[in-house]
Amino acid sequence: MRLQTLDRLAIIAITILTVLISILLFNGDRTTPYIRDFSWHNQQVSATDQAFILTFSRPMNHKSVEQNLKIEPRLEGKFSWSGRRMAYTLTDSITYGQTYKLNLENAFDSFASELRSYTPIKPFNSDFSTPDPAFAYIGKTGDELGRLVVYDLTKNTKQILTPTDLTVLDYRIYSDRSKVLFSAVPKTTGFINPLDQKLYTVNLGNPNQLKLVLDTGDYQNLKFDLSADGKAIVVQRLSRVKIGNYGLWVIREGEEPKPLDNQPGGDFLIAPDSASVAISQGEGVAILPLQEGGTPLDFLPRFGTVLNFSQDGSEAVMVKFNKDYTRSLFRVTNQGGQEEIMKTTGSILDAQFGQQKQNLYGIFTDLKQTATSYQESLYIGEINLRTRQLQKIQDLPSWQRETKLSLAPDDTALLFEQSLKRSPNPLDEKTKIKFFPLPKFCDSPKPLNSIAQLTPDACLADGFSEILGTHPQWLP
Repeated sequence: MRLQTLDRLAIIAITILTVLISILLFNGDRTTPYIRDFSWHNQQVSATDQAFILTFSRPMNHKSVEQNLKIEPRLEGKFSWSGRRMAYTLTDSITYGQTYKLNLENAFDSFASELRSYTPIKPFNSDFSTPDPAFAYIGKTGDELGRLVVYDLTKNTKQILTPTDLTVLDYRIYSDRSKVLFSAVPKTTGFINPLDQKLYTVNLGNPNQLKLVLDTGDYQNLKFDLSADGKAIVVQRLSRVKIGNYGLWVIREGEEPKPLDNQPGGDFLIAPDSASVAISQGEGVAILPLQEGGTPLDFLPRFGTVLNFSQDGSEAVMVKFNKDYTRSLFRVTNQGGQEEIMKTTGSILDAQFGQQKQNLYGIFTDLKQTATSYQESLYIGEINLRTRQLQKIQDLPSWQRETKLSLAPDDTALLFEQSLKRSPNPLDEKTKIKFFPLPKFCDSPKPLNSIAQLTPDACLADGFSEILGTHPQWLP
Protein backbone atom coordinates (compact mmCIF):
# COMPACT_ATOMS: atom_id res chain seq x y z
CA MET A 1 0.00 0.00 0.00
CA ARG A 2 2.90 2.35 0.88
CA LEU A 3 4.59 1.60 -2.46
CA GLN A 4 1.43 2.38 -4.41
CA THR A 5 1.15 5.81 -2.76
CA LEU A 6 4.72 6.67 -3.75
CA ASP A 7 4.00 5.54 -7.29
CA ARG A 8 1.00 7.83 -7.47
CA LEU A 9 3.01 10.77 -6.15
CA ALA A 10 5.77 10.11 -8.65
CA ILE A 11 3.27 9.93 -11.52
CA ILE A 12 1.69 13.22 -10.42
CA ALA A 13 5.10 14.94 -10.19
CA ILE A 14 6.16 13.65 -13.60
CA THR A 15 2.88 14.84 -15.09
CA ILE A 16 3.27 18.34 -13.62
CA LEU A 17 6.87 18.62 -14.81
CA THR A 18 5.89 17.40 -18.28
CA VAL A 19 3.17 20.07 -18.51
CA LEU A 20 5.58 22.80 -17.34
CA ILE A 21 8.27 21.71 -19.82
CA SER A 22 5.72 21.64 -22.62
CA ILE A 23 4.54 25.15 -21.76
CA LEU A 24 8.17 26.33 -21.64
CA LEU A 25 9.00 24.73 -24.96
CA PHE A 26 5.88 26.14 -26.59
CA ASN A 27 6.20 29.69 -25.31
CA GLY A 28 10.00 29.93 -25.14
CA ASP A 29 12.14 31.30 -22.34
CA ARG A 30 10.53 34.57 -21.24
CA THR A 31 13.62 35.80 -19.39
CA THR A 32 14.44 39.35 -20.55
CA PRO A 33 17.78 39.51 -22.40
CA TYR A 34 20.01 42.49 -21.59
CA ILE A 35 23.41 44.00 -22.38
CA ARG A 36 26.00 43.02 -19.79
CA ASP A 37 28.82 45.24 -21.04
CA PHE A 38 29.51 48.00 -23.55
CA SER A 39 33.25 48.56 -24.00
CA TRP A 40 32.88 52.31 -24.72
CA HIS A 41 30.35 53.02 -21.94
CA ASN A 42 30.96 56.57 -20.67
CA GLN A 43 34.46 56.46 -22.20
CA GLN A 44 36.38 59.07 -24.16
CA VAL A 45 37.60 57.47 -27.38
CA SER A 46 39.95 58.77 -30.06
CA ALA A 47 40.66 58.13 -33.72
CA THR A 48 42.82 55.12 -32.78
CA ASP A 49 39.75 53.35 -31.34
CA GLN A 50 38.27 51.52 -34.28
CA ALA A 51 35.72 49.13 -32.74
CA PHE A 52 33.50 48.62 -29.70
CA ILE A 53 32.04 45.42 -28.24
CA LEU A 54 28.59 44.69 -26.83
CA THR A 55 28.30 41.64 -24.57
CA PHE A 56 24.78 40.20 -24.14
CA SER A 57 23.30 38.04 -21.38
CA ARG A 58 22.31 35.37 -23.90
CA PRO A 59 22.82 34.54 -27.58
CA MET A 60 20.96 37.10 -29.69
CA ASN A 61 19.17 37.16 -32.99
CA HIS A 62 21.79 38.96 -35.06
CA LYS A 63 19.43 40.57 -37.52
CA SER A 64 17.22 42.07 -34.82
CA VAL A 65 20.23 43.64 -33.08
CA GLU A 66 21.76 45.02 -36.27
CA GLN A 67 18.47 46.56 -37.41
CA ASN A 68 17.71 48.21 -34.08
CA LEU A 69 21.12 49.47 -32.94
CA LYS A 70 21.17 53.26 -33.25
CA ILE A 71 24.10 55.67 -32.83
CA GLU A 72 23.51 59.41 -32.88
CA PRO A 73 25.14 61.22 -34.58
CA ARG A 74 25.30 58.47 -37.18
CA LEU A 75 28.51 56.46 -37.21
CA GLU A 76 28.93 53.96 -40.03
CA GLY A 77 30.39 50.53 -39.29
CA LYS A 78 30.15 46.79 -39.84
CA PHE A 79 29.01 43.99 -37.52
CA SER A 80 30.74 40.76 -36.52
CA TRP A 81 29.69 38.15 -33.96
CA SER A 82 31.27 35.61 -31.63
CA GLY A 83 28.77 33.88 -29.36
CA ARG A 84 27.20 36.48 -27.08
CA ARG A 85 29.65 39.21 -28.15
CA MET A 86 29.05 41.63 -31.00
CA ALA A 87 31.81 43.84 -32.41
CA TYR A 88 31.07 47.02 -34.35
CA THR A 89 34.05 48.11 -36.45
CA LEU A 90 33.96 51.67 -37.74
CA THR A 91 34.08 52.32 -41.46
CA ASP A 92 33.92 56.05 -40.85
CA SER A 93 36.15 58.28 -38.73
CA ILE A 94 34.67 59.63 -35.52
CA THR A 95 34.26 63.38 -35.09
CA TYR A 96 36.17 65.15 -32.32
CA GLY A 97 34.41 67.39 -29.79
CA GLN A 98 31.32 65.18 -29.98
CA THR A 99 29.16 63.14 -27.59
CA TYR A 100 27.64 60.04 -29.20
CA LYS A 101 24.50 58.32 -27.92
CA LEU A 102 24.00 54.57 -28.41
CA ASN A 103 20.55 52.97 -28.11
CA LEU A 104 19.31 49.41 -28.51
CA GLU A 105 15.74 48.18 -28.01
CA ASN A 106 13.22 45.81 -29.65
CA ALA A 107 15.93 43.20 -30.33
CA PHE A 108 15.37 39.61 -29.22
CA ASP A 109 17.37 36.52 -28.43
CA SER A 110 18.12 33.66 -30.79
CA PHE A 111 15.56 31.34 -29.12
CA ALA A 112 12.61 33.54 -29.96
CA SER A 113 10.35 32.76 -32.87
CA GLU A 114 8.59 35.23 -35.08
CA LEU A 115 5.52 32.95 -34.93
CA ARG A 116 5.19 33.36 -31.14
CA SER A 117 5.43 36.26 -28.79
CA TYR A 118 8.90 37.02 -27.47
CA THR A 119 10.48 39.10 -24.74
CA PRO A 120 12.44 42.03 -26.23
CA ILE A 121 15.78 43.08 -24.86
CA LYS A 122 15.86 45.45 -21.91
CA PRO A 123 16.27 48.90 -23.50
CA PHE A 124 19.87 50.06 -23.35
CA ASN A 125 21.18 53.62 -23.57
CA SER A 126 24.75 54.82 -23.21
CA ASP A 127 27.07 57.67 -24.15
CA PHE A 128 30.66 57.93 -25.31
CA SER A 129 32.60 61.03 -26.28
CA THR A 130 35.65 62.21 -28.21
CA PRO A 131 38.38 64.70 -27.23
CA ASP A 132 38.09 68.37 -27.99
CA PRO A 133 39.77 69.26 -31.30
CA ALA A 134 43.06 71.00 -30.53
CA PHE A 135 46.40 71.65 -32.16
CA ALA A 136 49.89 72.75 -31.17
CA TYR A 137 52.23 75.18 -32.88
CA ILE A 138 55.42 77.13 -32.31
CA GLY A 139 54.66 80.80 -31.76
CA LYS A 140 56.14 83.55 -33.92
CA THR A 141 55.18 86.72 -32.10
CA GLY A 142 54.99 88.39 -28.68
CA ASP A 143 55.08 86.15 -25.60
CA GLU A 144 54.61 83.10 -27.85
CA LEU A 145 57.81 83.67 -29.85
CA GLY A 146 59.75 80.40 -30.06
CA ARG A 147 57.48 78.72 -27.51
CA LEU A 148 55.18 75.72 -27.83
CA VAL A 149 51.49 76.66 -27.70
CA VAL A 150 48.33 74.49 -27.62
CA TYR A 151 45.09 75.91 -28.98
CA ASP A 152 41.77 74.28 -27.92
CA LEU A 153 39.19 74.91 -30.63
CA THR A 154 36.17 74.05 -28.51
CA LYS A 155 37.09 76.24 -25.54
CA ASN A 156 38.81 78.82 -27.79
CA THR A 157 41.74 78.98 -25.35
CA LYS A 158 45.54 78.92 -25.62
CA GLN A 159 48.11 77.36 -23.31
CA ILE A 160 51.85 78.10 -23.55
CA LEU A 161 53.78 74.96 -22.59
CA THR A 162 57.46 75.92 -22.70
CA PRO A 163 59.51 78.50 -20.76
CA THR A 164 60.68 81.85 -22.08
CA ASP A 165 64.40 80.90 -22.10
CA LEU A 166 64.03 78.13 -24.73
CA THR A 167 63.41 78.33 -28.48
CA VAL A 168 61.52 75.26 -29.71
CA LEU A 169 62.65 73.83 -33.06
CA ASP A 170 60.49 70.72 -33.50
CA TYR A 171 58.17 68.48 -31.49
CA ARG A 172 56.13 65.25 -31.34
CA ILE A 173 52.89 64.73 -29.39
CA TYR A 174 52.31 61.56 -27.37
CA SER A 175 49.32 59.58 -28.66
CA ASP A 176 47.50 59.78 -25.30
CA ARG A 177 47.87 63.59 -25.20
CA SER A 178 49.78 63.36 -21.92
CA LYS A 179 53.07 64.96 -23.00
CA VAL A 180 54.96 66.63 -25.81
CA LEU A 181 58.52 65.69 -26.83
CA PHE A 182 60.37 68.68 -28.24
CA SER A 183 63.82 69.88 -29.28
CA ALA A 184 65.00 73.32 -28.21
CA VAL A 185 68.02 75.58 -27.92
CA PRO A 186 68.67 78.45 -25.48
CA LYS A 187 66.86 81.59 -26.60
CA THR A 188 69.17 84.19 -28.12
CA THR A 189 68.77 87.28 -30.25
CA GLY A 190 71.18 85.97 -32.87
CA PHE A 191 71.16 83.10 -35.35
CA ILE A 192 69.77 79.77 -34.08
CA ASN A 193 72.20 76.86 -34.19
CA PRO A 194 70.11 73.67 -34.46
CA LEU A 195 73.21 71.56 -33.74
CA ASP A 196 72.99 72.66 -30.09
CA GLN A 197 69.46 71.34 -29.61
CA LYS A 198 68.50 69.20 -26.62
CA LEU A 199 65.41 67.03 -26.18
CA TYR A 200 62.80 67.69 -23.48
CA THR A 201 59.31 66.55 -22.52
CA VAL A 202 56.58 68.72 -21.05
CA ASN A 203 53.23 67.63 -19.61
CA LEU A 204 50.20 68.95 -21.44
CA GLY A 205 48.22 69.22 -18.21
CA ASN A 206 51.06 70.79 -16.23
CA PRO A 207 53.56 72.91 -18.19
CA ASN A 208 55.71 73.25 -15.07
CA GLN A 209 56.73 69.58 -15.40
CA LEU A 210 59.61 70.05 -17.84
CA LYS A 211 62.11 67.19 -18.14
CA LEU A 212 65.46 66.98 -19.99
CA VAL A 213 65.49 63.77 -22.06
CA LEU A 214 68.75 64.05 -24.04
CA ASP A 215 71.66 66.45 -23.58
CA THR A 216 74.30 67.22 -26.20
CA GLY A 217 77.68 66.41 -24.59
CA ASP A 218 79.94 64.67 -27.10
CA TYR A 219 77.19 64.53 -29.73
CA GLN A 220 75.10 66.83 -31.85
CA ASN A 221 71.41 65.88 -31.83
CA LEU A 222 69.74 66.11 -35.23
CA LYS A 223 66.36 64.73 -36.33
CA PHE A 224 64.19 62.70 -33.96
CA ASP A 225 60.94 60.75 -33.91
CA LEU A 226 58.61 59.29 -31.26
CA SER A 227 57.06 55.81 -31.41
CA ALA A 228 53.28 55.44 -31.48
CA ASP A 229 53.23 53.76 -28.06
CA GLY A 230 55.38 56.53 -26.58
CA LYS A 231 57.98 54.08 -25.27
CA ALA A 232 60.82 54.77 -27.73
CA ILE A 233 62.53 57.88 -29.09
CA VAL A 234 64.88 57.63 -32.07
CA VAL A 235 67.46 60.37 -32.63
CA GLN A 236 70.07 60.95 -35.33
CA ARG A 237 73.34 61.90 -33.60
CA LEU A 238 76.72 63.07 -34.88
CA SER A 239 79.79 62.62 -32.70
CA ARG A 240 81.78 65.75 -31.88
CA VAL A 241 84.77 63.54 -30.99
CA LYS A 242 84.92 60.66 -33.49
CA ILE A 243 84.90 61.81 -37.10
CA GLY A 244 82.30 59.97 -39.15
CA ASN A 245 80.50 58.51 -36.14
CA TYR A 246 76.94 59.22 -37.23
CA GLY A 247 73.75 57.23 -36.87
CA LEU A 248 70.56 56.42 -35.03
CA TRP A 249 70.21 56.15 -31.26
CA VAL A 250 67.22 54.85 -29.31
CA ILE A 251 66.04 56.18 -25.96
CA ARG A 252 63.69 54.22 -23.71
CA GLU A 253 62.15 55.19 -20.39
CA GLY A 254 64.56 54.54 -17.53
CA GLU A 255 67.43 53.46 -19.82
CA GLU A 256 70.55 55.14 -21.15
CA PRO A 257 70.52 56.12 -24.86
CA LYS A 258 71.89 53.32 -27.05
CA PRO A 259 73.22 53.45 -30.63
CA LEU A 260 71.54 51.21 -33.19
CA ASP A 261 74.92 49.92 -34.42
CA ASN A 262 75.75 53.28 -35.98
CA GLN A 263 73.27 52.75 -38.81
CA PRO A 264 73.90 55.59 -41.30
CA GLY A 265 71.26 57.05 -43.52
CA GLY A 266 69.02 60.02 -44.20
CA ASP A 267 65.35 60.62 -43.42
CA PHE A 268 63.73 58.10 -41.11
CA LEU A 269 60.35 57.33 -39.59
CA ILE A 270 59.33 54.97 -36.79
CA ALA A 271 56.74 52.46 -38.01
CA PRO A 272 53.31 52.29 -36.28
CA ASP A 273 54.26 48.95 -34.70
CA SER A 274 56.71 50.93 -32.48
CA ALA A 275 59.25 48.12 -33.02
CA SER A 276 60.92 49.13 -36.29
CA VAL A 277 62.16 52.17 -38.16
CA ALA A 278 62.26 52.94 -41.89
CA ILE A 279 65.36 54.84 -43.01
CA SER A 280 66.65 56.01 -46.39
CA GLN A 281 69.96 54.31 -47.20
CA GLY A 282 71.66 54.97 -50.52
CA GLU A 283 69.64 53.24 -53.22
CA GLY A 284 66.73 52.13 -51.09
CA VAL A 285 64.78 52.15 -47.83
CA ALA A 286 65.82 49.83 -45.00
CA ILE A 287 63.46 48.58 -42.29
CA LEU A 288 65.46 48.14 -39.08
CA PRO A 289 64.42 46.77 -35.69
CA LEU A 290 64.50 49.15 -32.74
CA GLN A 291 66.96 47.05 -30.82
CA GLU A 292 70.70 47.04 -30.55
CA GLY A 293 72.37 44.48 -32.83
CA GLY A 294 69.17 43.56 -34.67
CA THR A 295 69.46 42.48 -38.29
CA PRO A 296 67.55 44.46 -40.98
CA LEU A 297 63.97 43.28 -41.40
CA ASP A 298 63.58 44.34 -45.02
CA PHE A 299 65.13 46.44 -47.77
CA LEU A 300 63.15 48.17 -50.53
CA PRO A 301 65.65 49.01 -53.29
CA ARG A 302 63.21 50.86 -55.54
CA PHE A 303 62.45 53.73 -53.19
CA GLY A 304 64.33 56.74 -51.90
CA THR A 305 62.06 58.11 -49.16
CA VAL A 306 59.27 56.99 -46.83
CA LEU A 307 56.83 59.84 -46.40
CA ASN A 308 54.30 58.29 -44.05
CA PHE A 309 52.53 55.17 -42.78
CA SER A 310 48.84 54.48 -42.46
CA GLN A 311 47.64 54.46 -38.86
CA ASP A 312 47.33 50.66 -38.73
CA GLY A 313 50.79 50.20 -40.24
CA SER A 314 49.53 48.08 -43.13
CA GLU A 315 50.56 50.61 -45.81
CA ALA A 316 53.12 53.31 -46.48
CA VAL A 317 53.60 56.04 -49.07
CA MET A 318 57.07 56.14 -50.62
CA VAL A 319 58.84 58.14 -53.31
CA LYS A 320 60.71 56.50 -56.19
CA PHE A 321 63.30 58.53 -58.11
CA ASN A 322 63.10 57.46 -61.75
CA LYS A 323 65.96 57.34 -64.25
CA ASP A 324 64.16 59.84 -66.54
CA TYR A 325 64.40 62.45 -63.72
CA THR A 326 60.73 62.10 -62.79
CA ARG A 327 59.41 61.04 -59.39
CA SER A 328 56.71 58.51 -58.59
CA LEU A 329 54.53 58.24 -55.51
CA PHE A 330 53.90 54.63 -54.51
CA ARG A 331 51.46 52.95 -52.14
CA VAL A 332 53.35 50.04 -50.55
CA THR A 333 51.66 47.38 -48.38
CA ASN A 334 53.17 45.16 -45.71
CA GLN A 335 52.20 42.19 -47.88
CA GLY A 336 54.59 43.25 -50.64
CA GLY A 337 52.12 45.12 -52.85
CA GLN A 338 53.41 48.18 -54.71
CA GLU A 339 51.09 50.54 -56.60
CA GLU A 340 52.14 53.70 -58.41
CA ILE A 341 49.57 56.40 -57.74
CA MET A 342 51.30 59.49 -59.14
CA LYS A 343 54.16 60.39 -61.47
CA THR A 344 55.48 63.93 -61.82
CA THR A 345 58.35 65.97 -63.20
CA GLY A 346 58.10 68.10 -60.06
CA SER A 347 58.74 67.18 -56.41
CA ILE A 348 56.80 65.13 -53.84
CA LEU A 349 57.55 66.68 -50.45
CA ASP A 350 54.93 65.29 -48.06
CA ALA A 351 51.97 62.91 -48.02
CA GLN A 352 49.71 61.26 -45.47
CA PHE A 353 46.73 58.93 -45.48
CA GLY A 354 43.24 59.90 -44.48
CA GLN A 355 41.78 57.96 -41.57
CA GLN A 356 40.00 55.39 -43.78
CA LYS A 357 42.78 55.29 -46.42
CA GLN A 358 40.44 56.59 -49.11
CA ASN A 359 42.39 59.78 -49.78
CA LEU A 360 45.97 60.97 -49.62
CA TYR A 361 46.93 64.56 -48.80
CA GLY A 362 50.32 65.91 -49.82
CA ILE A 363 52.57 68.80 -50.80
CA PHE A 364 53.74 68.70 -54.41
CA THR A 365 55.33 70.94 -57.03
CA ASP A 366 54.64 71.55 -60.69
CA LEU A 367 57.74 72.04 -62.83
CA LYS A 368 57.78 74.68 -65.54
CA GLN A 369 61.00 74.47 -67.52
CA THR A 370 62.11 76.28 -70.65
CA ALA A 371 65.43 76.65 -72.41
CA THR A 372 66.26 79.63 -70.20
CA SER A 373 64.27 79.14 -66.97
CA TYR A 374 63.42 76.53 -64.34
CA GLN A 375 60.56 77.16 -61.94
CA GLU A 376 58.63 74.98 -59.48
CA SER A 377 55.23 76.04 -58.16
CA LEU A 378 54.34 74.61 -54.74
CA TYR A 379 50.83 73.44 -53.79
CA ILE A 380 48.81 71.20 -51.48
CA GLY A 381 46.83 68.46 -53.19
CA GLU A 382 44.40 65.62 -52.48
CA ILE A 383 44.61 62.27 -54.27
CA ASN A 384 41.59 59.96 -54.44
CA LEU A 385 43.22 56.55 -53.96
CA ARG A 386 40.45 54.77 -55.85
CA THR A 387 40.56 56.90 -59.00
CA ARG A 388 44.12 58.30 -58.53
CA GLN A 389 42.71 61.71 -59.41
CA LEU A 390 44.74 64.64 -58.05
CA GLN A 391 42.95 67.81 -56.96
CA LYS A 392 44.82 71.01 -56.09
CA ILE A 393 43.75 72.48 -52.73
CA GLN A 394 46.01 75.44 -52.02
CA ASP A 395 48.96 77.22 -53.64
CA LEU A 396 52.00 77.97 -51.47
CA PRO A 397 54.98 80.33 -51.86
CA SER A 398 57.64 78.63 -53.99
CA TRP A 399 60.33 79.02 -51.31
CA GLN A 400 58.27 77.27 -48.60
CA ARG A 401 59.49 73.73 -49.32
CA GLU A 402 59.89 72.75 -45.65
CA THR A 403 56.16 73.00 -44.96
CA LYS A 404 54.47 69.92 -43.51
CA LEU A 405 50.78 69.06 -43.50
CA SER A 406 48.84 68.00 -40.43
CA LEU A 407 45.57 66.16 -41.04
CA ALA A 408 43.01 66.25 -38.22
CA PRO A 409 42.59 62.81 -36.59
CA ASP A 410 38.90 62.88 -37.52
CA ASP A 411 39.60 63.92 -41.15
CA THR A 412 37.77 67.24 -40.78
CA ALA A 413 40.54 69.69 -41.68
CA LEU A 414 44.14 70.29 -42.72
CA LEU A 415 46.60 72.55 -40.94
CA PHE A 416 49.68 74.04 -42.54
CA GLU A 417 51.76 77.18 -42.32
CA GLN A 418 51.88 79.91 -44.93
CA SER A 419 54.89 82.17 -45.20
CA LEU A 420 54.23 85.91 -45.21
CA LYS A 421 57.83 87.07 -45.44
CA ARG A 422 60.95 85.32 -46.71
CA SER A 423 64.01 85.59 -44.46
CA PRO A 424 67.32 83.71 -44.05
CA ASN A 425 66.86 83.92 -40.27
CA PRO A 426 64.02 81.68 -38.96
CA LEU A 427 63.40 84.17 -36.14
CA ASP A 428 62.50 86.88 -38.64
CA GLU A 429 60.37 84.78 -40.96
CA LYS A 430 56.66 85.50 -40.54
CA THR A 431 54.27 82.59 -40.98
CA LYS A 432 50.63 82.16 -40.08
CA ILE A 433 48.64 79.03 -39.35
CA LYS A 434 46.22 78.13 -42.14
CA PHE A 435 43.11 76.01 -41.65
CA PHE A 436 41.56 74.18 -44.58
CA PRO A 437 38.22 72.45 -43.81
CA LEU A 438 37.54 69.18 -45.61
CA PRO A 439 34.09 67.97 -46.73
CA LYS A 440 33.46 66.09 -43.49
CA PHE A 441 33.82 69.30 -41.51
CA CYS A 442 31.21 71.03 -43.63
CA ASP A 443 28.85 68.06 -43.36
CA SER A 444 29.41 67.61 -39.62
CA PRO A 445 26.18 67.23 -37.62
CA LYS A 446 27.68 69.01 -34.61
CA PRO A 447 27.07 72.76 -34.09
CA LEU A 448 29.70 74.98 -35.67
CA ASN A 449 32.37 75.87 -33.13
CA SER A 450 34.95 78.66 -33.01
CA ILE A 451 36.54 77.54 -36.29
CA ALA A 452 33.48 78.57 -38.24
CA GLN A 453 33.17 81.82 -36.32
CA LEU A 454 36.59 82.85 -37.62
CA THR A 455 35.44 82.60 -41.24
CA PRO A 456 32.54 84.03 -43.25
CA ASP A 457 31.75 80.51 -44.43
CA ALA A 458 32.80 77.38 -42.54
CA CYS A 459 33.63 75.67 -45.81
CA LEU A 460 36.08 78.30 -46.98
CA ALA A 461 39.81 77.84 -46.58
CA ASP A 462 40.68 81.16 -44.90
CA GLY A 463 40.84 80.67 -41.12
CA PHE A 464 43.02 81.57 -38.14
CA SER A 465 44.24 84.69 -39.91
CA GLU A 466 45.42 86.19 -36.64
CA ILE A 467 47.52 83.23 -35.43
CA LEU A 468 51.17 83.73 -36.29
CA GLY A 469 53.04 80.46 -35.88
CA THR A 470 54.81 77.57 -37.47
CA HIS A 471 54.87 73.72 -37.36
CA PRO A 472 51.14 73.26 -36.59
CA GLN A 473 50.18 69.72 -35.51
CA TRP A 474 46.80 68.35 -34.47
CA LEU A 475 46.63 66.64 -31.11
CA PRO A 476 45.86 62.90 -31.57
